[in-house]
Amino acid sequence: MSPWVLVLLIAFAVITAVYAALPWLLSLRGVEMRRRSLFGTMLVFEHADEDGTPIRLLNVNGTFQSATYLSDELWAELVCAYHRTMVDAIDEMGRARSVLVIGGGGYSLPKHLLAHTKRMEVTVVEIDPHVTQVARDRFFLDRAKAMAGERLVLMNDDGWRYLRDCGRTFDVIINDAFSGSRPLGALSNSEGAALIRAHLSDGGLYLANVRSPLTGRKAETLAQVKEAFRREFSQVEVVPEMPDQPDMLANNVVIARA
Repeated sequence: MSPWVLVLLIAFAVITAVYAALPWLLSLRGVEMRRRSLFGTMLVFEHADEDGTPIRLLNVNGTFQSATYLSDELWAELVCAYHRTMVDAIDEMGRARSVLVIGGGGYSLPKHLLAHTKRMEVTVVEIDPHVTQVARDRFFLDRAKAMAGERLVLMNDDGWRYLRDCGRTFDVIINDAFSGSRPLGALSNSEGAALIRAHLSDGGLYLANVRSPLTGRKAETLAQVKEAFRREFSQVEVVPEMPDQPDMLANNVVIARA
């Protein structure tokens, strides 16, 4: 065996050993690693918000997808500013009883809606069952289900397919599904806008998290979403997460009113 082959074999063995030991190594730092996911490795760990309040975060393939407070008083409250923007829009609407959320993640928004609006029914469509299992284990999803009962409907499906086949309308549709810098998928174009409009009740509300800067070349997706939805909805606006830093990637809320 040549020396170079031996070196490559040793290097491969070391890399394999480190990879196998990575979950254990991360656990020493308080990070839980789960490799089973449709979109990459999931990391769950605890931190604190700007006020020092303990929170738990979910990171999938390098992108933060959800956060929850940990205390009994705050478990159903919202950590993320863009979620609070969505709730403000729903509160302003004032009559929402049926809500569809596409993209469960840690189920932060559904559990908040159910905890604060006793007559609301929330259907959540999450494509990845492994993400839902993490939400059950670490993000209080089972607690939310026990609280809400039949008012919380959990679906393991693709959002586009579910909307196409569900045969019903909702007062509010929320699109919180994204992977990295590719938001919304097929629901970001004109066909997606028409499909969403067809499944909203009269005067209904569509809310979408578009992860994008406000200006520059990388803001093209946000501009395309606004253009597509203006063809189907009477009012479309964007509430930016970071208006003072328009070139930064942020979770901006598109609000479309039927």
